Amino acid sequence: MSGTPESNPGKPGGLSRYALALLPLIVFGAIAATAAKMLYDQDFHGKNIAEIPSALIGTKAPALNLPPLDGANLPALTDAAIKGKLTLVNVFASWCIPCRDEHPILKELAKDGRLNIVAINYKDKNDNALRFLGELGNPYRAIGVDPNGKAAIDWGVYGIPESYLVATDGTILYKRVGPFDDISLKEGLFPAIEKALAKPAS
Repeated sequence: MSGTPESNPGKPGGLSRYALALLPLIVFGAIAATAAKMLYDQDFHGKNIAEIPSALIGTKAPALNLPPLDGANLPALTDAAIKGKLTLVNVFASWCIPCRDEHPILKELAKDGRLNIVAINYKDKNDNALRFLGELGNPYRAIGVDPNGKAAIDWGVYGIPESYLVATDGTILYKRVGPFDDISLKEGLFPAIEKALAKPAS
């Protein structure tokens, strides 16, 4: 006596049932394979998965017209604050733990007179941002507050901290998602700075 499709895997109905049962496993395997490739590329080929490409690279930076951080005694972050200067625009917040980890690196970068470092203070409370800078020091020459995240959207921010190197003519040259570390400085930011400085002014 022949079995029903439910009980006989040889029938088309049985095959489709087994295929549906295997679907979650196939999806999980694809995700795992992708993650493994990313880790392999990072560990063995030196690829930094935090160097996320941006559609803005090679284009003019979005306009800046952000109010100052009250009490910081620094200029507001406007187009004038970066015009004609090789600038690193850093997006930070006091509640961001990786921002705290990155901050000593920004303070070291601020010692390089060739580089103008400014900040977008993202969805933060004024007093908390002031406390953050009071505890860790201030590497910025201008800070603009972005309480609603609108400027971050304009700049295509994925998550903070995030930094953009902007040329003297306002072109975005480089983007870093996540905190800077020795590798990202050596392989990402520093070469981008050197390339920008080597290019004749237009």
